[in-house]
Amino acid sequence: MATHVRAEAPPARPSWRSRLYRFDLKASPYAFIAPFFLCFAAFGLFPLIWTGWLSLHYVDLLTPDVMEWKGFGNYTRLWSNDQFWTALRNTFTIGVISTVPQLLMALGLAHLLNYRMRGRGFFRVAILAPYATSIAAATLVFVQLFNPDYGFINWALGAIGIDHTQWYADTWPSQIAISTIVTWRWTGYNALIYLAAMQAVPKDLYEAASLDGANRWQQFTRITIPSIRPTIMFTIIVSTIGATQLFGEPMLFGGGVGVSGGSAHQFQTLSLYMYELGWPSRQLGRASAVAWTMLLILLLIGLVQFLITRYRKRHELGG
Repeated sequence: MATHVRAEAPPARPSWRSRLYRFDLKASPYAFIAPFFLCFAAFGLFPLIWTGWLSLHYVDLLTPDVMEWKGFGNYTRLWSNDQFWTALRNTFTIGVISTVPQLLMALGLAHLLNYRMRGRGFFRVAILAPYATSIAAATLVFVQLFNPDYGFINWALGAIGIDHTQWYADTWPSQIAISTIVTWRWTGYNALIYLAAMQAVPKDLYEAASLDGANRWQQFTRITIPSIRPTIMFTIIVSTIGATQLFGEPMLFGGGVGVSGGSAHQFQTLSLYMYELGWPSRQLGRASAVAWTMLLILLLIGLVQFLITRYRKRHELGG
């Protein structure tokens, strides 16, 4: 008996409209984010790589096309330079005495603004005013306040029996004055970030804690702080980056000697030291080495914070 096998028809080729539609689905997301990466490559990645290349050469600011190979000579020269270590130490101390009080006050302000109170919207906007003020205007006001001869700060301290303070000449007073400017500008900004995080904490937790007899302070330390811990870590990282790159406040605070950070470099930060090498001293290679050193310091700080966060998570999961 003869059998007839019916051959299957080959699958129909998708039309060009279908292929175009699938290509559009796959390519559109990349096309939408492409402008950002193109701009980042042009204004972020390329300067970073070019600065690293410059740091391995001797380059004069007036003749940037003439380079002399130095290898890691610019980095080893930083290692034996006292002014670099002074700038690094100043950056660390100013960063600590400005970041710690700034974040603590921001936490307190955000906690207060999280309560129901009259004019809450006005106060939430008002604390952002220092951030909206320009660095030059804010520093100009604080320069007048900290003036050793006629400033309000010395007058107020003298009224309570504290001796006359040289806010520009001495190391710690000058760094405290600069830290005050930084703290004043950024406290409100961080407070709003904390407030946004506090708004997302479930109200049920506070109601349950209140029924258990927890007071406001206990609710703040045992509910609010643990709930917004990732936000706190974020602000610590951002503030650390800002402190490492501190430039405008000490530059304007020092006036004519702002670039050198005072007559004895008592408040010169790494950013100011980099600027002094690159522009007044015209040594682009050494300035680039300082820039890359700052980047490596930031990466090291970020790695330490990442390891601490990872350790805490493991410890919490293990507990």
